Amino acid sequence: MYPTLLLLHSWLRWAVILLGLVATIRVIAGVTTRRPWMALDDRISKLFMHSLDLQMLLGLVLYFFLSPITTAALSDFMGAMKVPAMRFWAVEHWFGMVIGIALVHAGIARAKRATDSRQRHRTLAIFFTLAMVAILASVPWPGTPNARPLIRW
Repeated sequence: MYPTLLLLHSWLRWAVILLGLVATIRVIAGVTTRRPWMALDDRISKLFMHSLDLQMLLGLVLYFFLSPITTAALSDFMGAMKVPAMRFWAVEHWFGMVIGIALVHAGIARAKRATDSRQRHRTLAIFFTLAMVAILASVPWPGTPNARPLIRW
């Protein structure tokens, strides 16, 4: 089960990143062009949020039940904090992702209360941009100390 969920988690990352980029670009374009809020903006924003939620669910199952790395880290948490690779998986990866998810949820909740399209676009542009920074900074990209393959088979 671990390899299957890890594969799904790895592939879903690309949907999250793509939807996040599209949603962020759309709201920034909405601010700069003063375009009215459209149903497509709402759908893409919610798809981004829901893909993040699914990614988090898979990540939590991996983190608490299936990953040998986090199982070892959680069994000796203080010792894991001394090893950079263990610390990344035990704390840094999930913390950055939770920050990103919280920003997306908060942004969508605040945008619902916006009184006009420009304010809604601007609110989501800020929250989505910050979320994407947190998410992209927490991905184990190739070339980083905790690298994972771009595409897992």
